[in-house]
Amino acid sequence: MSLNAIGQNVMSPELLWKLGRVSALGLSKDAKNVVFKVSTPSIEENKSSSKFYIISVNGGNATEIKDTKEILADKNVSPDGKFLVYNEEVKIDKVLGKDFYPKLDKSDAQIYDGLDYRHWDTWNEGKFNHVFYKENKDGAKGIDILKGENFDSPQKPFGGDEDYIWSPDGKSILYVCKKKAGTQYAISTNTDIYEYNLETQKTINRTEGNLGYDTAPQFSPTGNLTWLQMKRDGYEADKNDIIVEFKGIKTNLTANWDGTVDNFIWSKDGKNVFFVAAVDGTKQLFTVNFPGLTRIAITVRQLTKGDFDVNDLVGFAGDDIIVTRNDMNHAPEIYSFNLKKNSWKQLTNVNTETYKTLALSKTEKRYVSTTDGKKMLVWVILPPNFDATKKYPTLLFCQGGPQSPLTQSYSFRWNFSLMAAKGYVVVAPNRRGMPGHGVEWNEQISKDWGGQVMDDYLSAIDDVSKENYVDKSRVGCVGASYGGYSVFYLAGIHKNRFKTFIAHDGVFNTVSMLGTTEEVFFNNWDFGGPYWEKDNAVAQKAYTTFNPATLVQNWNKPILIFQGGKDYRVPIGQGQEAFQAAQLRGIKSRFVYFPDENHWVLHPQNAQVWQGEFFKWLDETL
Repeated sequence: MSLNAIGQNVMSPELLWKLGRVSALGLSKDAKNVVFKVSTPSIEENKSSSKFYIISVNGGNATEIKDTKEILADKNVSPDGKFLVYNEEVKIDKVLGKDFYPKLDKSDAQIYDGLDYRHWDTWNEGKFNHVFYKENKDGAKGIDILKGENFDSPQKPFGGDEDYIWSPDGKSILYVCKKKAGTQYAISTNTDIYEYNLETQKTINRTEGNLGYDTAPQFSPTGNLTWLQMKRDGYEADKNDIIVEFKGIKTNLTANWDGTVDNFIWSKDGKNVFFVAAVDGTKQLFTVNFPGLTRIAITVRQLTKGDFDVNDLVGFAGDDIIVTRNDMNHAPEIYSFNLKKNSWKQLTNVNTETYKTLALSKTEKRYVSTTDGKKMLVWVILPPNFDATKKYPTLLFCQGGPQSPLTQSYSFRWNFSLMAAKGYVVVAPNRRGMPGHGVEWNEQISKDWGGQVMDDYLSAIDDVSKENYVDKSRVGCVGASYGGYSVFYLAGIHKNRFKTFIAHDGVFNTVSMLGTTEEVFFNNWDFGGPYWEKDNAVAQKAYTTFNPATLVQNWNKPILIFQGGKDYRVPIGQGQEAFQAAQLRGIKSRFVYFPDENHWVLHPQNAQVWQGEFFKWLDETL
């Protein structure tokens, strides 16, 4: 390739799905190397393959390894080396027709007496994740520490071995579990951290009394149990705080800090906790001191700053903390951050050479005045080789969650760099409901889905549309999940701001959403209650005024609807109802259905179809 051509190529859907996806697995036992995995999708084979590597904490060339067991410390081995802890799925409840009628072994019936009959993308067949331990020797028999209990640990659908840990003395196993079943499980977020004693085989609840999520247990280097805690039951996006138990006293290290914690790690001396949190449209590294029982003030400090996201906290190597980092133009790589010099060093370069050949988008921060007099951060992503004298079609991006941060993240589907490479300006507002702008801002979307947040969206697109480079006749609106809800809602109130719409797995009808979604606690909290509570004014507003289905008579522009068949969070009926309404109203519309995908699109070939249909629709309608 000539020097002139370097940097003139742009991102494509095919190239996006050829990038290596880097996952940090941990530090080697001697803390001299980082162990990581690179997964690479194959469009042709419709699956991904993985390789494992080590690289010095000081950087250099990575070396491929075949096995990580001899290099990484095994967190599943007890501190004294006598026992192993692991998890397996166990059949507990009768659910299937053949469970009740053994002679009818060809029946495919499923019988339920309560909710939680399906979750995320699987149906409940009466099987539950359980934690086991056994002696660390061949042929040892495992002991189920939740024997007979119809509860999950690790938590479903995303929990793993981070949900259980050894106590420092090796005498106990601590695990995360929501000990509720059926309908009570579906309406609650009350997970707790339980401690099982190997000698007595007794279990105690270490977080009894807290009604919300208790997750991510860790012990400090000095033996203090630490975890993340949300206070309110049923509120999945509550402020997430770091709790330390020391000599029987529980201290909330982040109680007076106006933010919410993603993940954390202890310093080696046990005096400080390092954590990641969203702030001002990015994710950054913070630290907070642990005072013990002294009167030393607890102080939270932000350590890093820049237009990037810090994500995983891997470990410490001297004065460096090893993390993963990415931005809107670059997929995650492993970095070290020197805590004394406040300097960065990129350790892995899995995709660096690919990015060197590309002209990349430019991201700009913009602060927009909202209708209630607040300042809102809006990311504006400009096409590669941007020319301010030209006019560009523009997309308003509506984030999901609804309380998910819109930061410098790198998606392999909703990829801003790719949208910009296709010639679109992308407007991505940190509207009401996002962490990173204070707890009050984050909470204002609950029970107000169609309220101030819709004004925030319109304030953002109206402000950016004042720029000469925006083609005001070619503005589209796109989004997924709550972002899909936003698309459906804005389609009914936009007053011809938008020329086209794209919604992926979006909430269309709040009434049928409550009736079919699996985590009912979410709708109970965000909608204010069920639709049959006629004297509940807040809930009634959610099912009438804030229901996109009640605005279909105002739809007047083309709409593309994506829907996953195994999405039980926003089930298929939502997409079907929206498409049927659009078709019966004579509006140009398209329904793209993925039978084997959940709330996301995970298979490489389906992802290519998704990208193909996304940009084809924009070509046709924008």
